[in-house]
Amino acid sequence: MPLTTSRPVSWIRAAQKDFQQFPQGAQTELGRALSIVADGGHPDIAKPLHGFGSGVLELALRHRGDAFRVVYAVQIGEDVWVLHAFQKKSKSGIATPKAEIDLITESLKRLKEALR
Repeated sequence: MPLTTSRPVSWIRAAQKDFQQFPQGAQTELGRALSIVADGGHPDIAKPLHGFGSGVLELALRHRGDAFRVVYAVQIGEDVWVLHAFQKKSKSGIATPKAEIDLITESLKRLKEALR
């Protein structure tokens, strides 16, 4: 059985703060999914987040009638970077709201600058 090395999961501070506001059950499920990502896997609730190129993905979880999202990047440095966490309240279908996209864009830009 090959030995796998897990990648560290690092958080943008604001994303971690928002994540900690999620209900405990949602935190547990999303945390489990992030562990799968860190171990090189692809959880069932992960999907590419369009408009950011490859390597930026979104975990989409339905929990007790609410929708929770965690956006992460796998191609920046060695870590899995959690860029943004939010509860989706939009009634505009499955599209990620523009305000959330703007926050993700800004977090990604700042992270890339900080890691140069």
